[in-house]
Amino acid sequence: MIKILFVCHGNICRSPMCQSIFTHMVKEQNLTNHFKIDSAATSREEIGNPPHYGTAGKLRQVGIPLIPHRAEQMTKADYDAYDYLIGMDSMNIRNIMRIIGKDTQKKVYRLLDFSDSPRDIADPWYTGNFDRTYEDSVEGCRALLEKIKQEYDL
Repeated sequence: MIKILFVCHGNICRSPMCQSIFTHMVKEQNLTNHFKIDSAATSREEIGNPPHYGTAGKLRQVGIPLIPHRAEQMTKADYDAYDYLIGMDSMNIRNIMRIIGKDTQKKVYRLLDFSDSPRDIADPWYTGNFDRTYEDSVEGCRALLEKIKQEYDL
């Protein structure tokens, strides 16, 4: 079982969007039994809240089921529990590192570092651009899935 934790600041916009997109991609390729996919926040600001209406609306618009979810904060224990801790931007990576300490097993990545165009995924909480966040998330999730499929010979 390959365990992936998508992480953003509040766990209501980008990380639940990626959790839903990646879950959908895995299901379409009949790989569901190979994965455990979840999401979390680096902050406590939104704990217990559902995904942002912009995330829910964009996923509904493109026909991807929104994974039922309430925001939760990642913990140091998540480092041992997951194979991949995937942050959305450089600030998320810094905050993940503050929570876990050291990345001795090389599990922490920025999502778009798997793509041909490494960069941050802008936070739509601030930009309001859920379309761009969705496009970047799909790009990153596709690249991550391809890397994992090659690595694990799926």
